[in-house]
Amino acid sequence: MTIDPAAAYDPNNIFAKILRGEIPCSKIYEDDWALAFHDIAPQAKVHVLVIPRGAYVSWDDFSLRAPAEEIAGFVRAVGTVARELGLVAPGYRLLANVGHHGGQEVPHLHVHLFGGQPLGRMIAG
Repeated sequence: MTIDPAAAYDPNNIFAKILRGEIPCSKIYEDDWALAFHDIAPQAKVHVLVIPRGAYVSWDDFSLRAPAEEIAGFVRAVGTVARELGLVAPGYRLLANVGHHGGQEVPHLHVHLFGGQPLGRMIAG
């Protein structure tokens, strides 16, 4: 399922349910702004999702509606997770899918952190 980034936020999406504790996750980090957990279908040796606690559909929605303090807190949380996983020195990939063409499947902003191995080309040619 893909979504339109302009669609209204669905409070019953899987990440909203994870934030409410209705669905378990393999949590690795949380603070006032974000929650990070291992992806259930990893596509790299390290594949972590970082989600904001706020109800935002996509990066575009977040950058438009979130207050500066929330944006800063979420971005810092993503950096903290990358550092705590030891990904910074060897390198990692940060990915946020937005909308149908971007391949977004869950209508809650989420950032993928991939690492722990060479990742190859960004987009297969």
